[in-house]
Amino acid sequence: MTPVLFRPRFLIASLCSLLLLSTQQQASAQVDAMESILLKPIVVVDRPGWLKEEAFIGEMKRPEWTSKRRFGFSRVYIQQDPGQVSVEQWWRVRSYRDQGKKPQQKFIEEIEIGLPWRMQLDIYADWGHEDGRTLKQDLAFELRWALADWGVIPLNPTLYAEYKATDGTYGSDVYEVKLLLGDDFTPRLHWALNFAYERAISRGRANEFAISQGLSYTLIDQVLSAGLEMQYKYENEQGGRHNSSGDRKFGIGPSIQIRPTPNSWINLVCLAGCSAPTPAIEGFVIFGYNFGRIASGPSISRPVSAPR
Repeated sequence: MTPVLFRPRFLIASLCSLLLLSTQQQASAQVDAMESILLKPIVVVDRPGWLKEEAFIGEMKRPEWTSKRRFGFSRVYIQQDPGQVSVEQWWRVRSYRDQGKKPQQKFIEEIEIGLPWRMQLDIYADWGHEDGRTLKQDLAFELRWALADWGVIPLNPTLYAEYKATDGTYGSDVYEVKLLLGDDFTPRLHWALNFAYERAISRGRANEFAISQGLSYTLIDQVLSAGLEMQYKYENEQGGRHNSSGDRKFGIGPSIQIRPTPNSWINLVCLAGCSAPTPAIEGFVIFGYNFGRIASGPSISRPVSAPR
């Protein structure tokens, strides 16, 4: 009689058990490695002579002010550390010089998720209100990747890619790429500069080239700041790409940020149009809230009195 240890069914069952155990161990090791990245304590590093909102935080050693969207039209670096989640509610209003064109309103709900390796995923939905109707316009996905920790490369370059899927009512699907730059050159003074290219997938395949810039000065540390923002756009259709056809839009105006609590912020931005195709007034109201690290509860912070 063949010993039990050498019977085919027993051998197959043993091999399957060993394979399953090995797979479970590998999966457990991967989960442990990911948790060690996502659940790493948030460390705050003071900058002598600078404000509290300019202290370095997180594994990227970025200023604390970057964790709350400082500008309406320009993005800066990465907002969320790995495992952190925040939400934002936007309200945009546009009014036009043409009396026959009614004001437009847009509502945006956005969720921001911090990822490992200096990355961030944003998901948002747009709703438009025109002619007395409010309709869903699109669903968009953004991914940011910072090239290095804060301060390692001048102006802290960050790459940004977005895809916007529409239902067809409001035009074609769109993809967009951006270069995000930003820094704080002196205490209280914060700056951002974005270069963007946007392309419609169909329906004339419109192109948009945009430059936006913002400057902000902190009046009350971690409470109130005020500044100036601008945006330039050049838009054209596929056939007019190599000639002077197309709309050139430029707006400039003030912005204010209020931080009612340590985890929330409200941005008010209003641009005045400086060219005929530009909306006469384009304004934003943005409310944001940072939930911290969802996986491990509130963010863990401990101050360190040392320069970066």
